Amino acid sequence: MLIGRKKEQAELLRAYESNEAQFVAVYGRRRVGKTYLVRQTFKNRFTFSCSGQAQGKTSDQLFGWMSSLKDAGMQDVKRPANWLEAFELLKQLIRFSSATKKVIFLDELPWFDTPRSGFLNALEFFWNGWASGRDDVLLIVCGSATSWIVNKLLHNHDGLHNRVTLRIHLEPFCLAECEQYVSQRGFMLSRYDILETYMVLGGIPFYWSMLEPGVSVAQNIDQLFFSENGALHSEFGELYHSLFRHPEHYIGIVRALGEHLCGLTRQQLVNACGMKSSGSLTTMLNDLEHCGFIKAQPALGSKKEAVYQLVDNFSLFFFKFIAPSGHNDEHFWSHNYLSPLRRAWVGLAFERVCFQHLPQIKQALGIAGVATQVRSWRIGPSPDGDAGAQIDMLITRADNMINICEMKYATQPYVVTRDDMLALHHKAARLSAAKAHGKSLNFTLITPCGMAHTGHWNEIHNVITADELFASWRRT
Repeated sequence: MLIGRKKEQAELLRAYESNEAQFVAVYGRRRVGKTYLVRQTFKNRFTFSCSGQAQGKTSDQLFGWMSSLKDAGMQDVKRPANWLEAFELLKQLIRFSSATKKVIFLDELPWFDTPRSGFLNALEFFWNGWASGRDDVLLIVCGSATSWIVNKLLHNHDGLHNRVTLRIHLEPFCLAECEQYVSQRGFMLSRYDILETYMVLGGIPFYWSMLEPGVSVAQNIDQLFFSENGALHSEFGELYHSLFRHPEHYIGIVRALGEHLCGLTRQQLVNACGMKSSGSLTTMLNDLEHCGFIKAQPALGSKKEAVYQLVDNFSLFFFKFIAPSGHNDEHFWSHNYLSPLRRAWVGLAFERVCFQHLPQIKQALGIAGVATQVRSWRIGPSPDGDAGAQIDMLITRADNMINICEMKYATQPYVVTRDDMLALHHKAARLSAAKAHGKSLNFTLITPCGMAHTGHWNEIHNVITADELFASWRRT
């Protein structure tokens, strides 16, 4: 059963029913479920289906193409000499197919494009010179190397410019979809446990598929990450090596951002990584953002400067607990479940989950239709001695209001103390002094179990709970 993805599946089916040739690009980070979506939508009924091979040479890719042609029913076919010949053979297969609609599925497309192979030119010639003129061809391409899909197809300035007729950017599951997924698999997890699992795995369906029923979240995390043969112990290196030709540079950027969770400006990132502020850095930052690992947020009060943050839950967990090699405890997570180390991490991880569920937060605030800018914000000490300030989440709204959001991870209703309110008023004062915004301010508390009606509870204007983060919403 396909969880979620209703909008994406409907788009694929509309493309199938079209009276014109359709060129569909499905992209998103590795393990997010692109191939599964396409296969489930069409029940594996393809005129032709072929997948690129990771690290494969051109000869390997062409051999795989030949093998797929045989699987599709073409007889006595030999390995094509080049990509132009490979697409000529595909044209023959399409011509002789009796299917009303010829669905061509090319999975992991970027891996076909080996250096100096001529793959992209051959694809362009096939589509522009032949397939686009037919009314019975649906070409679907997939790729985990999202930056390749974006740069070589979606932003192509040559023969494939504006040739993609439908773009589907497949996003990770939200909390509601993860809840539906584990329920379908027979798990009886509380929302508290689903939330914590999300902090580690993010919304990547493949990672969730590895969870074992009948054991605790802590035991599952131990088995996946800390046991000797943990399925995800080496996933980090495989993930970045599968996406980027020179992964060490990308990992350096991600590592620096992992050490500065509030984010870094471009210049701060250059200083932290020891890199040059060049076009190559711009390309790498764009690639990482396209793949969903980092996010650029506009710096408050600046139209040009951006702050880059690491937003991938899996990478954050890796840098915090897997990358350090100072322990060999295969039960590390269970042994540290109540430790200060985990408590410090869980607060920061909860902030990331909140940023990943902005539509639900806006829905809970009743501002789903209001234009907003959302960012973290911080400022250093002032010249006159005022202490610095940091705001977890700042929602600047077009209806003349700013929500100052505090994220507090707690396992019971949160008690707002006098110190909490003093800190919030200080943040509000520093924010107003830093930028004369002329907007009303609103104190918003985001905490899993809600707020206790004691202490200074009545000074908080809005409270958002985990149940509201689990609300589903219509993807747009």
